[in-house]
Amino acid sequence: MVSGKASVPPHSDGTARSGHDLTAAEHAEYERLRRAARVRHRRARRAGASVLLVLTVLLAPLAVVAAWVDDQVSDTDRYVQTVAPLASDPAVQKVVTDRLTDRVVDNVDVEAVTASLTKALADTGAPPRVVERAEALAGPLRSAVRTVVHRNVSRVVTSDAFQQAWEGSNRRAHAAVLNMVTGEREGALRATGDTVELDIGAVVDQVRQRLVDEGFGKAAAIPDTDRSVTLFRTDQLGRAQDAMRLLDIVGVWLPVLTVALAALAVWTAPGHRVMLLVTALGIGVMMVLLLVALALVRRAYLDSVPPAALPSDAAAAVFDTFLRFLRDSTRTLLVVSLITALTACLYGPGRAARAVRTVAQRGATAAGQALTRAGVRTGPVGRRLAAHHSWFTGIAIGAGVLALVLWNHPTVGAVVLVLALVLAVLTVAAVLAAAAGPAPAPAPAADEPGHAVL
Repeated sequence: MVSGKASVPPHSDGTARSGHDLTAAEHAEYERLRRAARVRHRRARRAGASVLLVLTVLLAPLAVVAAWVDDQVSDTDRYVQTVAPLASDPAVQKVVTDRLTDRVVDNVDVEAVTASLTKALADTGAPPRVVERAEALAGPLRSAVRTVVHRNVSRVVTSDAFQQAWEGSNRRAHAAVLNMVTGEREGALRATGDTVELDIGAVVDQVRQRLVDEGFGKAAAIPDTDRSVTLFRTDQLGRAQDAMRLLDIVGVWLPVLTVALAALAVWTAPGHRVMLLVTALGIGVMMVLLLVALALVRRAYLDSVPPAALPSDAAAAVFDTFLRFLRDSTRTLLVVSLITALTACLYGPGRAARAVRTVAQRGATAAGQALTRAGVRTGPVGRRLAAHHSWFTGIAIGAGVLALVLWNHPTVGAVVLVLALVLAVLTVAAVLAAAAGPAPAPAPAADEPGHAVL
């Protein structure tokens, strides 16, 4: 009969209870209960990890958008870096130049000038045919005035001085994005009702002064009220502002919460590697969906802008300029997710993963043996690397992750660079471990035969 000894808890007074042998039935029941408890524990961990995974995947795109909003509002240099390209974009420059030229030409009374010329010719006794031809000078005169004004306006808008003035004014008003999403009427970018407008007041001031200096006194009549360009109109602006305000509030903590939930999901799951793989793939899928959503929003934005308000090429330049850092962050996180998923696969038990690891190990071994044949041996350092290979690998990967975290706005290129450095470090470590050579034989003890004692 199979029997076992069961540990019995002590009495309440501290004295030990006497144990007793388990019968085969009792031992079988004990093992069944223990297996059932283990199964319930694994199911609970799996359920908890699944909930954490769903929360992580759903919060990932919101965390990226929230971090972008908070970054654009709180970092002056980042905001100026965002809007600076608008001053040098040819499509935007053309729109600004055409608008300001129209305003100046509208304030020039070409008809009055033509009428005065006609009257002067008539008073001097000019032939009737000449007087009649003078009345037809209104069109060419207006075209000549427009050409001269357009040339001067273009010089101002395309000059380096204007770009510097544009960046300076935006640096002083870096809260313009916040004003737009909160509905405040200040800064270069503002929202009024269902309309989003770009303030070009700095351009108006410079152009007006430049034209006055060139002798166009009528340019001083450019109205101060006409200092904005309508970017787009939408009846959903109010809802978008509410959502952006909420994202701005949680912009700092939402990314941290998302990372913490992802780490907790991996730690809670019974299979850490599998959960890491699933989490990385889930976040990658959400980044793809976010890129698709940005493309759809861009299409909707371009369709909502009337050509009379803003040409399509200028509207596309404005949209791409303001959202390019959000796109860059999304692409970077997508690449990081794919690299993480691939790493989790390579550490798995699959045939392809084993083949890759085998090829890498054989290559490192061959390189180490080549160093050994050349007379280069790493000795104790190499043996320590071989003995603590897992620890060193974890430290190298952790250092790469820390580098990306500390990197100021990492891009896809930064991720590729860090990945290459981590792989290089791991490769060198593997080669050094393979070149360690055999461990030296221990010295014989004093009482062993052949050992000389002085």
